[in-house]
Amino acid sequence: MVESGTRRRGDTRERIQTVALERFTANGYDQTSLREIAEDLGVTKAALYYHFKTKEEILDSLLRQVSTDVDALVSWMLDGPSTRERRLEMIRRLGEVTRGAGGGVMQCVQQNEVALHNLRATTDLVHDIKQRLWAAALPEDATVEDKLRMRMAVMGVLFANKPGSDLGGTADERSAAALAIAADVIP
Repeated sequence: MVESGTRRRGDTRERIQTVALERFTANGYDQTSLREIAEDLGVTKAALYYHFKTKEEILDSLLRQVSTDVDALVSWMLDGPSTRERRLEMIRRLGEVTRGAGGGVMQCVQQNEVALHNLRATTDLVHDIKQRLWAAALPEDATVEDKLRMRMAVMGVLFANKPGSDLGGTADERSAAALAIAADVIP
């Protein structure tokens, strides 16, 4: 019985995060209210408050999930040699991490950077996530060109995996295209 209640509570948190992320991305962080999120979910504002008190709490919870996944990826990358094959595998794994909500969170924060300016910890965390990926992917003596190539590969995956992408195609097609482009640019 407790397990079912815990699962439902977790499912509700995930639904809130999904709806909030869609709203933040489509309408902007500043233009989204907790009331609108609650209405989209078909719940009262009080029910929403049970899980999250503010929009910032929702966004931070999403970022913590992405950060945990990226930390695991960075650790994996640092545990082996910095080879081109390993960098390509890192990009493939990043595609898995950012498929769906992960990519949407990163894009949402970038898209709403001005609105989130007062939430410095939030924007700093997104920049830190990207910096950790770039730093883990290349040796310290990487050239400027190598650094730029790696950044382009990472950003390509993030753009391709953004929910509601205007690139067209299916999620699988966009992911495959991002990997093909990464294979062309990764040093």
